[in-house]
Amino acid sequence: MITPARIGTIAFLGVLLGCQHQGDASLQPGAVDIAMQGGPGASSTARTRDSIAPRVITRVPTPDTLRGLYVNRWAALGRKLNDLIGVAKRTEVNALVIDVKDDRGFVLYRSSVPLAREIGADTADGHWMSGAKLRAVLDTMAAHKIYPIARIVVAKDPLLAQKKLDLAIKRKSDLKPWLDKNGKPWLDPHQRVVWQYAVDLAREAHELGFSEVQFDYVRFPDEKRLISETIYPLANGRTRAQVIRDQLGFVRSALKPLGMRVTADVFGLTATDTTDMGIGQRWEMFVDQVDVVLPMIYPSHFARGTYRLRNPNAHPYQTIDHALKDAIARSDSVPNAASVIPWYQDFTLGAPRYGAAEIRAQKKAGYDNGFQSWILWNPKSNYTLAALEPQT
Repeated sequence: MITPARIGTIAFLGVLLGCQHQGDASLQPGAVDIAMQGGPGASSTARTRDSIAPRVITRVPTPDTLRGLYVNRWAALGRKLNDLIGVAKRTEVNALVIDVKDDRGFVLYRSSVPLAREIGADTADGHWMSGAKLRAVLDTMAAHKIYPIARIVVAKDPLLAQKKLDLAIKRKSDLKPWLDKNGKPWLDPHQRVVWQYAVDLAREAHELGFSEVQFDYVRFPDEKRLISETIYPLANGRTRAQVIRDQLGFVRSALKPLGMRVTADVFGLTATDTTDMGIGQRWEMFVDQVDVVLPMIYPSHFARGTYRLRNPNAHPYQTIDHALKDAIARSDSVPNAASVIPWYQDFTLGAPRYGAAEIRAQKKAGYDNGFQSWILWNPKSNYTLAALEPQT
């Protein structure tokens, strides 16, 4: 049984690691070789010179079996992206999930989306990927049949929330922006502008050559005090889960005419917990609103005692096995349910230290339940190569 206390523990662990796919704060600008194209004060003329010229796009088709790695923004800007492309060329990996908009609100490259330009999302930290480098990256991936996925964070966007206060979640007490435990504002998921921004960025990424868009943070903040401290004028009586369902439906309908596959990351426990966990993610309410749902089934994020396991982190096979069986059962009752591709853990959070054996155990649990596809998450984009099979 999943108790509120256990859910709270999971949320706390999520904060420690960045449960909903947060970037690593230790990766500072000087830590990698950055592709710089000016600074936050760059002129509109400079922006025009750096615009990404139209080109013939060779779009990589969706692989029948998708096996991917997450690439954070700093890794994408530096040398590490080339290294990870090399990993994909040598191993079973055939997809890379690249931060196009991260959880700070920063866009990877100079954008033509008006809102991104207005708030400086594409120049906010003084670093961005040049048009030439983006073209080279996507062309190289296409040449080697490596499937490029654009990750776009939706509700956790402190940059937009600070620039456009009307879009931020508000406190009941004074209608000022509500701040999370890190002192950052969040976007109100009720706001259609928030989701339209994600749609516009997704369209742009697709036009530039990304084959798929993966939406992350399609939820409310995971802090219990949120419910008592905040107010939502646009709710109109809807539950949080209904709001997330409605917004995902809007995103999908907006992007479907382009032939895009629309996917969404969700908490790993959503496959087991029958509530919305306070974040608006209830399995039956979202699983038919996207083409693929990606539960983040990280054993370290499951509370002790979950699935009757004293320490789920120490039992990666059993934890993944239980979670995926629940996902199968929950989806069976929903017509037109999305396919499921699990995220697996390639990082250490508590004992034991995760290495090739633990990663292989997670993969095996997936295979044994009929899930041949997977994506590995490491916040620094450092992966355990010994856990990967060579390319056949």
